[in-house]
Amino acid sequence: MCTVTLAPQPDSPNGFVLTSNRDEAISRHALLPEYEKYHSRNLYFPKDAQAGGTWIGVSDLQRCLCLMNGAFEPHIRKAGYRKSRGIVVKDILAETGKLSEVLEHYDLKGIEAFTLVAVDWSNGLQFIELVWDENKKHLQKLSLKPHIWSSSPLYDQNMKKSRRQWFQQFRETHELHADMLRDFHLNTEKDNMEFGLIIDRGFLKTQSVSQIISSDQGIRFWFRDLQSGKEQEERLQFKA
Repeated sequence: MCTVTLAPQPDSPNGFVLTSNRDEAISRHALLPEYEKYHSRNLYFPKDAQAGGTWIGVSDLQRCLCLMNGAFEPHIRKAGYRKSRGIVVKDILAETGKLSEVLEHYDLKGIEAFTLVAVDWSNGLQFIELVWDENKKHLQKLSLKPHIWSSSPLYDQNMKKSRRQWFQQFRETHELHADMLRDFHLNTEKDNMEFGLIIDRGFLKTQSVSQIISSDQGIRFWFRDLQSGKEQEERLQFKA
């Protein structure tokens, strides 16, 4: 997994849209998003039914996270890891403190490689990227402009380049509001089952699309399960 886009919304000081396509083995199901109390914090996320973690979520600490498997390049998986990456997401969502410092100090030894896209709006809007390559953290603050990511285990450099070009072309002809970004994630290169935005490689498919929207009206979480067809949207009781 996955494909992720992140775009600011200039009409709101803390406005942004984070959208994620979850590409996963067909046997790896997820539950519809719901609230969960975790380490005394209120979180909202779709739960991986197998491991109990998540790849995307929001917390009452005015932050959201989205995780993609892999770092800069494909890696060879070890026989075992200390903790699921989905639990790491929950830990960071719930950890009190400045988000950049939480990311800097969180112990990732024994955790499989990942790329984490983070948004914090507790003290002005910040976009942050953390790449963990199983040896070193690569942490950087991102510009408040549109970004796209494709996970390294599933998409080679040529595929990533094509997807960046599709996103650039889309940006040139569309305003990047939530509905338009949802359309990009659902309909771009629909006939390209190998590396379009919705993939189907037989054993592995795009399982769902999630979207977190922050505006002056608050935080909304939209989710569609592409396998069951179930869809829900929740206005979260978290401060925007």
